[in-house]
Amino acid sequence: MRTALVIGTGLIGTSAALALVGRGVRVHLADRDPEQARTAVALGAGTDEAPEGPVDLALVAAPPAHVAGVLADVMRRGVARGYLDVASVKGGPRRELEALDLDLTRYIGSHPMSGREKSGPLAASADLFEGRPWVLTPTRDTDTEVLNLALELVSHCRAVPVVMDADAHDRAVALVSHMPQLVSSTVAARLEHAEEAAVRLCGQGIRDVTRIAASEPQMWIDILSANPGPVADLLTDVAADLDETARALRALRSADVAERDEGGARVREVLRRGNAGRVRVPGKHGSAPRAYEVVAVLIDDQPGQLARIFADAGTAGVNIEDVRIEHATGRQAGLVQLMVEPRAVPVLTAALRERGWALRQ
Repeated sequence: MRTALVIGTGLIGTSAALALVGRGVRVHLADRDPEQARTAVALGAGTDEAPEGPVDLALVAAPPAHVAGVLADVMRRGVARGYLDVASVKGGPRRELEALDLDLTRYIGSHPMSGREKSGPLAASADLFEGRPWVLTPTRDTDTEVLNLALELVSHCRAVPVVMDADAHDRAVALVSHMPQLVSSTVAARLEHAEEAAVRLCGQGIRDVTRIAASEPQMWIDILSANPGPVADLLTDVAADLDETARALRALRSADVAERDEGGARVREVLRRGNAGRVRVPGKHGSAPRAYEVVAVLIDDQPGQLARIFADAGTAGVNIEDVRIEHATGRQAGLVQLMVEPRAVPVLTAALRERGWALRQ
């Protein structure tokens, strides 16, 4: 691939453009908002000059509701050898294109499973897709050359290609992305009018559950409008689980011992199912999840503290597998939780204590 046209210079489009430019591809940028395209140009994502002739690949990064229309326009104008979109739903746009009686041998649907709570070109990064799954939804009609162009794009973005059926993809993302977004937003909504005294007690648990609730509402309206059925079905199932759990919790207040025991058993089963589901979430680099031990370090909220901890761990020969930070309420301090292999705990603990760090048991 030598040339590409990226239509839509938001987070995904600009990030893909930055990755392509970094691999020597000449990228042309287009957006219905010229100012946004100029911002992407200023970031080094390509040029907003129109290509002189057909490019190798046209990448459409428009909201799902507009994908088919944009694709139909550029395909009819013959602006590229191959066409690809990155919308988060795949079945609907393809059926819209089929209804327009277009030659779809030059098209392939795709969805990079990566993003951020922030949108727009200023949130973009060339490494946004690194190590993340990038779903491709070819059909029997997809031209081999177009599939190869898509695979080359995924490689340039350092993502991991995953081939799926379009409708199977839409059901999958409803489960692992779209439904969790609404659940997170629903939980966060309970905080909107909560008493300040309660909100001040927020810890890492509520931060974890509500992190994605900070996402842009209009972006999610566009996504959910393109995949409402599967998401609604899942929410119905979740609502039924919550109703059952609420009844079980009320049973715990019963004067009847047997009823209390039954309620406790039902709550325990919900928690067990949660454990079983959590275990299935892929771990680091998409591998099977692994159990890490936590080394907790108390730090002051001062510049360079984290860098010192990581440097000291590196000097001790310990790899930090993951890290979490809990900020103390009302104090310029925090608790850094370093996740490491179990066998590394004694080494890291001794090294950090030797260098004066305060550890929490």
